[in-house]
This record gives sequence, C-alpha cells and structure tokens, in this order.
Amino acid sequence: MSPPARAGLLAPTPLAGPAWVGWAFVLPFLAGYVLLLGVPVLQGLWLSLQAQDLLSGRGQFVGLANFADLLGDEVFLRAAVNTVLFAGLCTPLMVGLGLALALVLNRPGRLGAWLRGIFFASSVLSVTVVTLIWRLVLLPERGLLGQTLMALGLPDPAPLGSESLALPCIALVTLWWGVGLPMMLLLAALQQVPRELYEAAALDNAGRWASFRHITLPALRRTLVLVAIVQVLGQLQVFGQVQLLTQGGPNHSTRTLVMFVYEALFDQWALGYSAAAAQLLFVLLVLGVAVQRWAERPHGEGA
Repeated sequence: MSPPARAGLLAPTPLAGPAWVGWAFVLPFLAGYVLLLGVPVLQGLWLSLQAQDLLSGRGQFVGLANFADLLGDEVFLRAAVNTVLFAGLCTPLMVGLGLALALVLNRPGRLGAWLRGIFFASSVLSVTVVTLIWRLVLLPERGLLGQTLMALGLPDPAPLGSESLALPCIALVTLWWGVGLPMMLLLAALQQVPRELYEAAALDNAGRWASFRHITLPALRRTLVLVAIVQVLGQLQVFGQVQLLTQGGPNHSTRTLVMFVYEALFDQWALGYSAAAAQLLFVLLVLGVAVQRWAERPHGEGA
C-alpha cells in the first residue's frame, strides 16, 4: 500500500468528529462513577482513621489504631479466614459446574430448553426464599435431610449446628442458588464457537477431549475469566444466606467479613472500627481480582 493511501486510511473520517465529542459521552459516566464510588471510598478511608462517637457526632483522629486493633481481634481474623475459605470453595465449584452444565445443555430441542430453564430458575429467587427452602431441608431432626437419614437408621448430622459442616453447607446452598448465571454466560459463549472448527478437528481424527482442550477451552477463556472474577467478588461479599441460616455461628465458624462490618456498625456502633474492617475487605477484593487475573493470564505473558 502506498504512503498516500495509508495516510488516507489513518486520517480521521468526517463521522469520527472531534475528540471532545467522545469525552462528552463518557463524562456523565465518569462523574457518576466518581460521586457514587470514588467519594464514598475516600470517605470510608477517612472514617477508618478516626474514632467516631455516633451520639455526639464527634470524631477523633487515631491513625492506624483501628487497623491494629483489627489485626489483634480473633473474631475479625476468623471472619477473614471464613470469607477466603468460602470464596475458595464456591468459585471453583461455580465455574466448574457452570461449564459442565453448559457443555451438557448446549444442544437444540425442548428438553435442553426446559433443563436450562430449570437450572436458571433458582437464580431469580431472593435470598430469603432460598434460605427458607434450605432451612426446611437442613433443620435438625424435623428437616428433610434429618428425617431421611433417620428413616435409613443413620444419625442426623445437623449440619448447620456443626462447626465443620456449617460453612460447606452454606457453600452448597450458594452453589444451588447461583450456578444458573455462570451456566448461561458460558452457554452463550459456547454457542459462539464456529462449528467449522469442530468439523475440521473431526476430519483430523481429533477426539472429544482434544477438541475440548484445543478448541472449546481457548474459545471460552475470556468468559471463564469473567465468570471467575464475578464469583470471587460476589463470594467475598457473602452476607444474606449466612445471616439467615446461621447468624455467623456456631462459635463464629460461619461469620464473614461483611457480617463483621455490619455487626461492628449496627450492634456495637463502632463506626471507625467498622470502616477499617470495610477497607480491609476492599483490599481483599482487589487482591482477589489481581490474583485471579495473574493466574489466568495468557501463557508466557509476563515471564
């Protein structure tokens, strides 16, 4: 291509308009973003450095004292471990089961449509309805699980009252509730993969596993990263199902960071302490996304 022709391609077209037009479209979003997210984050950071008296409305600057107290608070440390463990349980299950369901249900026909609807239906339920359903299942002795096991001559484990079983049970409830959205996202991405690639692989005598590994997974990479990040962010902020099922018990075994922030503010009226815990949760969210992006970066990048 000759230089004049290349210059003609690079020159701005009349439809592009001046640069400020693009900024004019973006500016309302940026203003809303700064007002609704940036300002509250900065205010929360400022509150975390103070000891606030909610009755008098006065505050005293205490520096990093709230953060130091949090690092010595056994309940906070237990809540942080529970939160990370819960996200570590739920995220791989959400991604793995969502991908498996998408692969199985990626087929035409009424049966596939009905099954997709059934698996997605739980996602539209409110957290109150979901926890009510599962309380009827997990209720000690009178619940569906307990009565079934006792009918079989087995002891009722009462999972919501067990320190070792309560958190996995809440993870199971969350998986049942939320797996529909990852399934639909991955199913939509799966249906965008060109069928010609699979036909070419079949002509080369590639098996199903080879096609899945070399065609399906690379094609779904961006969607898998998106689903994983959404799940990490969502599970690190778990609150509703924990509050309604166990209220953080037994013995703080299911208490999470959001629940700790809520209780520090509304039960103990410790505004600065609660804000400091919220800041640490924010840092944990950023770290979770950063680790996720680093682990799923393209092969060889950054080596």
